[in-house]
Amino acid sequence: MILKDRVALVTGAGSGIGRAGAVLLAREGATLVVLDRNHETGAETVGTIRAEGNDADSYAVDVTDDDELSAVIADVLARYGRIDILHNHAGAQVSGDLETVDPDGFDRSWDLNVRAHFMAARLVMPAMKAARKGVILNTSSSSGVLYDREMIAYTTSKHAVIAMTRQMAGDYGRFGIRVNALCPGWVDTPFNDPFIAQMGGRGRIEAYMQDRVPLGRWGTVDEIAEAILFLVSDRSSYMTGQILVVDGGETVV
Repeated sequence: MILKDRVALVTGAGSGIGRAGAVLLAREGATLVVLDRNHETGAETVGTIRAEGNDADSYAVDVTDDDELSAVIADVLARYGRIDILHNHAGAQVSGDLETVDPDGFDRSWDLNVRAHFMAARLVMPAMKAARKGVILNTSSSSGVLYDREMIAYTTSKHAVIAMTRQMAGDYGRFGIRVNALCPGWVDTPFNDPFIAQMGGRGRIEAYMQDRVPLGRWGTVDEIAEAILFLVSDRSSYMTGQILVVDGGETVV
């Protein structure tokens, strides 16, 4: 088990990619701290992990609430003494171009997709610095490296995650802390419902993938989880400030 004796905190781990990543990290020996705004889905992730004989606990928290997030991270540090891995995964899609996007939705997108990542990293950094080690993984998107039709809030926020990741990596590498970003492409989860609706329905998305994604299909949450494991484990020990795109080849077309 390549993550034995490590404590990993994953935000947005109640479903989809976040859940699949959390389950795999626990399977590889990490003690998992599951953060999700929905208590029931977070508890379901913990139940899946424990059913496999692994350790996990969950907190229901709105990661855009600084006070809530600070209290949870302080409690985790008090209980476990450290956080070795932080995977900032919680995020949301907000549809619309410059003229049609709801400005409040634009702000919510940035609060969740960017600022919450910033705050969680800021809150765990003192403990990681003291330990002279740690790994932070920020979830961006293939939308962070290409144009995404009429999705200005989502696309700009995900580009910002990449810039923030590189900045963190440059500033904190000297403390033995690695920071990388994950850019998933099309993965078949409800997260993509806003974009599917905007594109005109599932048939349009399937046709788009056949035309624009070289592998011609959706990715699976388990495939993305393997990339997460690579980035937070010692398998990527000499890698920091980098962007791993897992998108079936869409960004090379």
